[in-house]
Amino acid sequence: PSCLRMIPVMDKLTSIFELREMLRQLERDVGLQDLSRIERDVLLAAHSLTETPGDIVSSDRIRSHSLLQPVAQATFYRAIRTLVGAGLLEHAGRSRARAYIVRSDLVGADLPER
Repeated sequence: PSCLRMIPVMDKLTSIFELREMLRQLERDVGLQDLSRIERDVLLAAHSLTETPGDIVSSDRIRSHSLLQPVAQATFYRAIRTLVGAGLLEHAGRSRARAYIVRSDLVGADLPER
Protein backbone atom coordinates (compact mmCIF):
# COMPACT_ATOMS: atom_id res chain seq x y z
CA PRO A 1 0.00 0.00 0.00
CA SER A 2 2.78 2.52 0.76
CA CYS A 3 4.28 1.83 -2.69
CA LEU A 4 0.99 2.78 -4.32
CA ARG A 5 1.05 6.17 -2.61
CA MET A 6 4.60 6.84 -3.85
CA ILE A 7 3.85 6.38 -7.55
CA PRO A 8 2.00 9.71 -7.96
CA VAL A 9 4.76 11.50 -6.03
CA MET A 10 7.39 9.99 -8.30
CA ASP A 11 5.37 11.05 -11.35
CA LYS A 12 5.19 14.58 -9.96
CA LEU A 13 8.92 14.62 -9.30
CA THR A 14 9.56 13.40 -12.82
CA SER A 15 7.36 16.17 -14.18
CA ILE A 16 9.18 18.78 -12.08
CA PHE A 17 12.53 17.43 -13.26
CA GLU A 18 11.46 17.53 -16.91
CA LEU A 19 10.17 21.11 -16.54
CA ARG A 20 13.43 22.18 -14.89
CA GLU A 21 15.44 20.60 -17.70
CA MET A 22 13.32 22.39 -20.32
CA LEU A 23 13.78 25.68 -18.46
CA ARG A 24 17.55 25.19 -18.21
CA GLN A 25 17.71 24.49 -21.95
CA LEU A 26 15.66 27.59 -22.74
CA GLU A 27 17.95 29.68 -20.49
CA ARG A 28 20.96 28.27 -22.35
CA ASP A 29 19.29 28.99 -25.70
CA VAL A 30 18.90 32.69 -24.82
CA GLY A 31 22.31 32.99 -23.16
CA LEU A 32 21.34 33.25 -19.50
CA GLN A 33 23.14 30.13 -18.32
CA ASP A 34 26.07 32.13 -16.92
CA LEU A 35 23.83 34.16 -14.62
CA SER A 36 23.21 32.92 -11.10
CA ARG A 37 19.70 31.84 -10.14
CA ILE A 38 19.22 35.11 -8.23
CA GLU A 39 20.46 37.19 -11.18
CA ARG A 40 18.05 35.37 -13.50
CA ASP A 41 15.20 35.89 -11.01
CA VAL A 42 15.97 39.62 -10.73
CA LEU A 43 16.04 39.98 -14.52
CA LEU A 44 12.81 38.02 -14.94
CA ALA A 45 11.09 39.95 -12.15
CA ALA A 46 12.12 43.28 -13.68
CA HIS A 47 10.98 42.16 -17.12
CA SER A 48 7.61 40.99 -15.78
CA LEU A 49 7.02 44.47 -14.33
CA THR A 50 7.36 46.18 -17.70
CA GLU A 51 4.77 46.32 -20.43
CA THR A 52 6.80 47.63 -23.34
CA PRO A 53 10.52 47.81 -24.17
CA GLY A 54 12.10 50.86 -22.57
CA ASP A 55 9.70 51.00 -19.62
CA ILE A 56 11.32 52.08 -16.38
CA VAL A 57 11.01 49.95 -13.27
CA SER A 58 12.18 50.94 -9.79
CA SER A 59 14.40 48.76 -7.66
CA ASP A 60 11.70 48.84 -4.96
CA ARG A 61 9.16 47.31 -7.33
CA ILE A 62 11.65 44.68 -8.48
CA ARG A 63 12.64 43.93 -4.88
CA SER A 64 9.01 43.40 -3.84
CA HIS A 65 8.36 40.86 -6.63
CA SER A 66 7.28 37.42 -5.37
CA LEU A 67 10.29 35.74 -7.05
CA LEU A 68 12.60 37.75 -4.82
CA GLN A 69 10.90 37.54 -1.42
CA PRO A 70 13.43 35.12 0.10
CA VAL A 71 16.46 37.01 -1.27
CA ALA A 72 18.59 39.05 1.12
CA GLN A 73 18.83 42.75 0.31
CA ALA A 74 22.61 42.66 -0.17
CA THR A 75 22.28 39.71 -2.57
CA PHE A 76 19.55 41.53 -4.49
CA TYR A 77 21.68 44.66 -5.00
CA ARG A 78 24.71 42.56 -5.93
CA ALA A 79 22.58 40.90 -8.63
CA ILE A 80 21.41 44.32 -9.85
CA ARG A 81 25.06 45.47 -10.15
CA THR A 82 25.94 42.32 -12.08
CA LEU A 83 23.02 42.77 -14.47
CA VAL A 84 23.91 46.44 -15.02
CA GLY A 85 27.53 45.41 -15.66
CA ALA A 86 26.34 42.81 -18.18
CA GLY A 87 24.18 45.42 -19.89
CA LEU A 88 20.93 43.54 -19.25
CA LEU A 89 19.70 46.34 -16.98
CA GLU A 90 20.62 49.97 -17.44
CA HIS A 91 20.17 52.95 -15.17
CA ALA A 92 17.15 54.99 -16.20
CA GLY A 93 18.20 58.50 -17.13
CA ARG A 94 18.47 61.11 -14.44
CA SER A 95 16.03 59.51 -12.06
CA ARG A 96 16.89 60.13 -8.41
CA ALA A 97 15.41 56.80 -7.36
CA ARG A 98 17.11 53.60 -8.33
CA ALA A 99 15.31 52.89 -11.56
CA TYR A 100 16.23 50.62 -14.43
CA ILE A 101 15.37 49.73 -18.00
CA VAL A 102 15.37 46.04 -18.89
CA ARG A 103 17.41 45.46 -22.03
CA SER A 104 15.45 42.43 -23.21
CA ASP A 105 16.73 43.21 -26.70
CA LEU A 106 20.18 42.08 -25.51
CA VAL A 107 19.03 38.73 -24.16
CA GLY A 108 20.73 36.14 -26.31
CA ALA A 109 23.65 38.43 -27.16
CA ASP A 110 27.13 37.60 -25.89
CA LEU A 111 27.40 38.83 -22.31
CA PRO A 112 30.64 40.38 -21.08
CA GLU A 113 33.00 38.07 -19.21
CA ARG A 114 32.76 38.26 -15.43
